Order: sequence, then C-alpha cells, then structure tokens
Amino acid sequence: MEYVGGGPGSGVQVLDGDDLDVVAALQLAPRAPLSLLAQALGVSASTAGRRLARLESERLLRVIGQLDWSVSGEGHPWHVWVTAEPGRAPEVARRLAELPEATLVAVTAGQADVYCAVQPARRERTRELLTRSIPGTPGVRSARSELVLGSSAKSDAWRLPRLTEDQVALLAGQLDGGGSEAGPAAGGGVQEALGADELRTLRVLAGDGRATAAQVSRELGIGRSTAYRITQSLLQRGLVRPRVEIEPGLLGYALEAVVSLTVSPGAVREAARRLAEHPSARYVSTTAGGSCIVHQGVFRDEHGLSDFLTRDLAELPGVVSFDVSVVLEALRRHWLDRADGRLAPGDASRDS
Repeated sequence: MEYVGGGPGSGVQVLDGDDLDVVAALQLAPRAPLSLLAQALGVSASTAGRRLARLESERLLRVIGQLDWSVSGEGHPWHVWVTAEPGRAPEVARRLAELPEATLVAVTAGQADVYCAVQPARRERTRELLTRSIPGTPGVRSARSELVLGSSAKSDAWRLPRLTEDQVALLAGQLDGGGSEAGPAAGGGVQEALGADELRTLRVLAGDGRATAAQVSRELGIGRSTAYRITQSLLQRGLVRPRVEIEPGLLGYALEAVVSLTVSPGAVREAARRLAEHPSARYVSTTAGGSCIVHQGVFRDEHGLSDFLTRDLAELPGVVSFDVSVVLEALRRHWLDRADGRLAPGDASRDS
C-alpha cells in the first residue's frame, strides 16, 4: 500500500487493520515488549516485530518520549495564531518550523492561516520570540499569542478505539506491573533540578520512548543498574511519557481542528474537564487570553466535526463562542518535522 499524508483532500490512505492493531496496542502500552504486544494481538513476536519495524522504517510511526513542561523549557507553552499575507501561508509555516522553540506548526484554514505552539527553553527568549521573531517572519501580517495555563488532556493519552476489553486488560498489566510506564505528569511546575545522567537519559528516552535500560546503559556508558534506576525514576515521576507519534490521517481521522472557545469564568474548569473526556480530544488546554480553552481534536470526517461543534459544544456549560482552525498540513509536531504524512529523520529533543 502507498501511504500518502496531508490534510483534507490530500488523498491520505489509512493503515490496514493489522497495522492499526499495532498502533492501538502501542498507544496503550508504548514500552511493552514485543512478546506482550504479540500475545495481545494474537500473532507471533516476529510478526509483531516486523510490522513495527516496517512502520518505523517507512517513517510512519515512532515511539518517542514526551517530556513534561518542567523539563522541556522554562515556563509553559504558548499558542500562536498567525495571519499570513495572501498566498504565503505555506512559506510562513516553513519558516516558523525552523524556530527551535516551535513544537507544532501547521497550515490551517479558518480562524488563522498558520497555527503553531512554542515553548522557549529560557524565559528571557519569550518576549523576543512573540514580539519580534514570529511577527517579523517574512509573510506574516499579524500574530496573536496566548499562554497555556494548564492542560486537561495531552496527546499521549489519546487512544485509537480498536482493542477489545481482554486486549486492554492484558496490556494494562504493563502499566500496573514493573513500573515501566509513566506516572502522573509533573504538570509543568517548577523546573526539576536533574543530574547530568538524568538529563542524558531524558534525551535518549525523548528520541526513543521504547529504549530499555540496557540500551541506555550502552549509549551513555553508565552501569545497567544505574540506567534502570534512572529510567524508572524518570518514567514514574512523569517527567517523560512514552507515546506513539503518527499522523491522524493514517489512522482514519481525515479532519483535525483547533477549536478556541470563550467560556464564562465559572465554567472553565468543568468545560475543560468534559472536553478532555471527548473521544476527539488530543490536547485540551486552558489559556490566558481571548480563548479560555483550546481543544485540539481529530475527527473521522466533516460530519464528526459538525456534530462536535453543533451538538457537543452546545451541551457544555458556559460556552459563549468559539473559532475553528482546520489543519490542512502539519509541518511539525512535538519538535519532529514531517512531510506528506511521514516523520523526518532525526531525534526528538523536547516535547510539550
């Protein structure tokens, strides 16, 4: 099968059923050994391994480590909506994707021409980034930014609804036993004071969320027991959360939208909580700005998006208004560049 990426109208093809099963299993237990994945899917370990290796070699899928805000930069991320000069949105998006602080960049239609998320490594860089670097990018007509105050859902928690209850129960044991999966996120609080080996291990896990203690030991030249202890500590503290990185279009979700909601102050927390439970939710955040809540969701088609906007939002308390930006093409996600639905080669160093 030929895999084609992109946004609406790009002709993107979804993965076949066997590949989707692998993705769904990895989303639930991204660090599960191949033997457990195979058992859950009812195939041999060699078959599961070949499917995963093919998806990785074709740059369609990658298991990365999503870093908590407290260790990926100083302060929380910012949402930025950009209006470009006519015909220059793709050019603007490409230039913004070159910024080291850009975690996500997409060409969009609707509220903005380009939507991006940024997180400066140092606080002193924030003013320069938001008042000069982004607005001064050639082709940018205007830019509006909002500080992320907190998140009710992060994209590592989104699941492809495909597994049976028995499969989920089997894989869930990987979460409960052995302490190999990430615990509660640190929540983007005060930046953690980490040692040199912890920081080096974070970088390894950011690039490969399935890296074992043995691999960390070999790559960093530290003892295996030390590598195991550090790896487990980082995972259990939620400073790094293993997750599957793959374009939603390959999973059968043809539409992706960024919905900015204005909500009455007393209803923000409840609305954010309920939006985080919506099956479309990949990332739900509260912000300081005109948008009280930003919901990044994926939908099977226009009917799904229509139902969300006209029915599901109508049932939320306190919603005053909303704006929509439909993703046409994602150029970067989680610091990883991509094109035509494929991940660019290279390592992830930070993630929001």
